[in-house]
Amino acid sequence: MAQSVSNSGFQVIYIASCGEGINAFHLVESTLIQFPHNKITIVKVPHIRSEVQVDELIDKVKDMESIIVHTIVKSDLRQYLTRKGMEHKIVTIDLMGPVLSKIQSFLNQAPLEKPGLYRESHQVDLKQVSAIDFALAHDDGLSPESLDKAEIILLGLSRAGKTPLSMYMAVLGWKVANVPFVPGVPLPAILDEVDRRRIFALNINAKQLLSHRKMRQESLGVSEMKSAYASRKKIEEEIFTAHRYYIAKGYSILDISDKPIETSAEEIIEMITRRFKAAAHLS
Repeated sequence: MAQSVSNSGFQVIYIASCGEGINAFHLVESTLIQFPHNKITIVKVPHIRSEVQVDELIDKVKDMESIIVHTIVKSDLRQYLTRKGMEHKIVTIDLMGPVLSKIQSFLNQAPLEKPGLYRESHQVDLKQVSAIDFALAHDDGLSPESLDKAEIILLGLSRAGKTPLSMYMAVLGWKVANVPFVPGVPLPAILDEVDRRRIFALNINAKQLLSHRKMRQESLGVSEMKSAYASRKKIEEEIFTAHRYYIAKGYSILDISDKPIETSAEEIIEMITRRFKAAAHLS
């Protein structure tokens, strides 16, 4: 269970936890800094979930010069460890019990005593960070070779709102890529290999797209006289060409004109969830 430590004068602190024991480890480590030149070895013993595991730990350390520091959320298991430590004259330090007890009194609410909740919540955080990294790496057509790893692909004309929508859904934990549609420029060939149910083509009206492009020109200091980028006629032609292409490919077309990002995101997530839950049910 724990790494082996020989009984040759070593002083050992065992970190027993129903999780990974990371927080207790850092607390003990920071405490030992206050005792310069100590030769204590810290050993983590994670995933203590039963009395049998406690017995194994006690049996391992009972003949050593050691202390057991523990962060176990289940009260009966904490009490069992404390009792067994007393029986074998092993010092045990309960880091979790007193904190749980005080907060229980403060909130007038019993704790769940469910191991692993902290790790589960942080796995969600990690998923969000991973999704944001993915969206940044696949913004505006970047990294086309890995588009097949995306959960959602947004396709649309320049300034149609692909990037902000991608980033918003990434914050919600979705791996989103966005690809610009430029009339006359071939799209990445890998799009033909991706499940088309994951591809959403963004449609936007000419008035709103014109406004977005003019703002973009102003931010770049580009004269409207020197560019057809914000030409009403050019924009209408682009929208027509793009819409015809989306229909020919069988992509889901989402009208995002005058819609908040939250609404567009909800529509896409609802569709993708429904589609792939149904697929899982049929398989």
